[in-house]
Amino acid sequence: MTIDEELDATGLLCPLPVLKAAKRLRAMGPGGVLRMTADDPAAVVDVPHFCAEQAYTLVSSGEENGVQTYVIQKPA
Repeated sequence: MTIDEELDATGLLCPLPVLKAAKRLRAMGPGGVLRMTADDPAAVVDVPHFCAEQAYTLVSSGEENGVQTYVIQKPA
């Protein structure tokens, strides 16, 4: 899968990571893929909920050394 955009949301607290992801995804074309990194503990709940509410696909998520990585795809 090709990553079209990268978003570094580390250092931002709820709701900013999700708001910035939403803005970036709105600007992307159909089927676009965004990789976002965040370190806000609330993002673990917020990002999957955001994807479900907005019909985005949460392709993958993971955490390493306190930094979470999310790969989100916009519908085609």
